[in-house]
Amino acid sequence: MLRTKVAGIVLASALAASTAFSAVVPAYADGEVSISHYFTGELGRVGLEEIFKQFTAETGVSVVDSPIGHEDFKTGILVRAAGNSLPDVFSYWAGARTQFVVDAGNLHSIAAMWDANGLGDVVAKSIADGATLYNGDRYLVPFGYHYAGMFYNKKVMADAGITDLPETWEEFVALCDTLKAKGVTPIALGSKNRWPAQFWFDYLVLRTAGPDYRAALMAGTASYADDQVRLAMQKWKELVDAGYFAPNANADDWTDAADKVARGDAAMTLMGTWITGYWNGIDLKPGEDYDFFEFPKMADGVANAAVGPVDGLVISGNAPNMANAEKLISFLVSNPEVQAKWAGIQGALSANVKVDPANGHACGGSCCWRCR
Repeated sequence: MLRTKVAGIVLASALAASTAFSAVVPAYADGEVSISHYFTGELGRVGLEEIFKQFTAETGVSVVDSPIGHEDFKTGILVRAAGNSLPDVFSYWAGARTQFVVDAGNLHSIAAMWDANGLGDVVAKSIADGATLYNGDRYLVPFGYHYAGMFYNKKVMADAGITDLPETWEEFVALCDTLKAKGVTPIALGSKNRWPAQFWFDYLVLRTAGPDYRAALMAGTASYADDQVRLAMQKWKELVDAGYFAPNANADDWTDAADKVARGDAAMTLMGTWITGYWNGIDLKPGEDYDFFEFPKMADGVANAAVGPVDGLVISGNAPNMANAEKLISFLVSNPEVQAKWAGIQGALSANVKVDPANGHACGGSCCWRCR
């Protein structure tokens, strides 16, 4: 079960630059709360609007919603922070990105609200410990989190005669060889926006050097010139040189790679669980049209830590509607119905321990190791 495995998930995050400009914090009515987020298009905007309507119906507080495209958000929210014009609430990725805005003094501590609303009994402890605490204080609630794995087209695998999925690196390479010999491109990658390629780097480092070394690398106490990084990059290069990846990956984004797998133009892609929400939205059936396997083991004695980004919600340090902001983020994480609905829409995993695992992910209990 995920509750026991989630401690091994590594938060994947990177920092973006920002440009300062002069602005003022927008004023909203007492019965409102403003929010900006990156859940647009295939990432669940329509479903989130429905959830906001439910919040308003239950609390009487209107939500002023300002969604921004996923990639534009990374820089845009930092520009707003530099200009002192953040919304009351905004979505953000746990880890280094949140640490950056905490250190800049842009966020409001939610420690008192967390305790008052009993969120310690709602959020899985491993997620609470790993994603919500910064500099000894609590700043983020986990709206949903993800697991990155190898998602594949079942028909393509079956047509190629694949019956056993790989557990080791040697078996994975053999699988790729078999697919290529059958005229099938083994792997689709959409690295136009870079972060999907980071999953490959993270896993290759994790599976060869281990989570402690990766943590040191992210903290700057290890070097990208180390032998551990050279080994990971060599393994990656071997896959590329063997022709396992679909060509022109840097021209595609993650949905392009997902579409290639869905159409059967490639067998698999390394992606987060939000791909299930995307595929379900185009009428693919989990367990029938697609499935997944874990990134293969590469070295004895190295823990099988997993890559898993956490989508969080934070409150700006000078939010005009602080009470309503706390009310909104508490509602979004503590309401089991909302959490199950969001998991199904966005392809997320719920950090709310009160959500039935079979209802807390877009696969409905049939796709991934969390639900088995």
